[in-house]
Amino acid sequence: MIDSRAIFGIEVSPIAPQLLAFLSLRYTDCMIEFAASQVLRCWSGWVRSPRPIGVGLAAAAAVIALIHPALSQPAFSETRQQATAPNPEPGSFQDSPKAVLDEAWQIINRDYVDGKFNQNDWQAIRQDLLSRQYSSREEAYTALRNAIKVLNDPYTRFMDPEQFEELTNQTTGELSGIGIRMGVDEKTKLLQVVEPMPNSPASRAGLQAGDLILSIDGQATKGMNPEKASSLIRGQAGTPVKLEIQRTGGQPFVVSLTRARIEVPIVRSSLQTENGLRVGYIRLNEFSAHAAEQMQRAIEELKGKQAEAFVLDLRGNPGGLLNASIEIARMWLDTGGIVSTTDRVGNSQAARANRTALTNLPLAVLVDGNSASASEILTGALKDNRRAVVIGSKTFGKALVQSVHSLGDGSGLAVTIAHYYTPAGTDINKTGIDPDVVFDLSQEQEYYLFSNGGRLLATANDPHYTRAVTLLRTRIAANNSVAPLPQ
Repeated sequence: MIDSRAIFGIEVSPIAPQLLAFLSLRYTDCMIEFAASQVLRCWSGWVRSPRPIGVGLAAAAAVIALIHPALSQPAFSETRQQATAPNPEPGSFQDSPKAVLDEAWQIINRDYVDGKFNQNDWQAIRQDLLSRQYSSREEAYTALRNAIKVLNDPYTRFMDPEQFEELTNQTTGELSGIGIRMGVDEKTKLLQVVEPMPNSPASRAGLQAGDLILSIDGQATKGMNPEKASSLIRGQAGTPVKLEIQRTGGQPFVVSLTRARIEVPIVRSSLQTENGLRVGYIRLNEFSAHAAEQMQRAIEELKGKQAEAFVLDLRGNPGGLLNASIEIARMWLDTGGIVSTTDRVGNSQAARANRTALTNLPLAVLVDGNSASASEILTGALKDNRRAVVIGSKTFGKALVQSVHSLGDGSGLAVTIAHYYTPAGTDINKTGIDPDVVFDLSQEQEYYLFSNGGRLLATANDPHYTRAVTLLRTRIAANNSVAPLPQ
């Protein structure tokens, strides 16, 4: 029995272990402490692992919940009011951390969605930050985080260089490594290859599922947890790494690999035949920079296999890049609004469908309380335009847009810059989207469904999926691929 807990050489999880403590303090008034097993997901499982019921994973993963242009191409043209602040006193930046503090302060001062800064004197906060003496960079980081707390905005946050790198890797959808998923054999407690990723350095080197990993660059792995092993295997593209491998019935041998940039697969698709109905099932884990192209490939492949209807599974999807959600919405919508945003001075921007839909076949969307942000943009667009029937539980409720900025020392800053609304003008922040067909699962049902690598998703044991198939079959029989069905 493999305890599959990490994607080594690609990504430990959409939310890396280094960020767990950081994440446990974030995201609305639904803060929950998460175990690593609740956050670590593997690319071949394509689903979240067992977790507590409620907003759990969505609250944690909202670290990338809706990111605007700094890490993606702009979905809207931006018109921002450029606020300025007094320059620091001469000599006050002799300590380098102060430069980063002021850089972060200036960005928030210029872009933050609430121009009153939660009724705080933002200028006084700057003076306080720059008047102190810092004995270390970490001390300065702590001061900045404390200053940001007065905004009472869990989505506006400072990230140290390590955290910022993890976020950047997450949103780009790529990491440097060798492309294998690993786990720990529960009986032997040894690291084991669960699966090499196709066309990866690992697969090209001949690594196989079941191979034991005895050492990494000479460091023995006995007793090593998956997260530690992942940190040893990942590294800069083009650099070498050596694994000592033991295969069943054979002697140990060393495999030399070269790390490469690897696109993290976040779309799973399959053609399911349900009592004669060909259903194209697509599960989207998050809205990374590669989400749209992977979604397009999935839709086209399923169309080529003569799918008669689609089920789009957004359960547990915490969001991601704003532009990715708009691009994907346009694959399903030929006309109509997608989303609108409003900044702190009332400037509004809107994104609409542009007659580039890839299909008009009947569509059902599956959501739950962990479907957040960019997932809610897509769900809201499809629901308000009567393009799909939405099935499941009320969504998370995050309607804020962040921009992400790289700071001078490699750290980063995410800043809430706008509020978004669904095409019908609905503000879903902290309220979420009500499905057309509300179907709440019990705690036991959710655990059963999402455990074991999510093997039960899109099967007869998946109540949301089976309900979707029933509704799609009825819709096809009624020759109605657009208007929503009655509950």
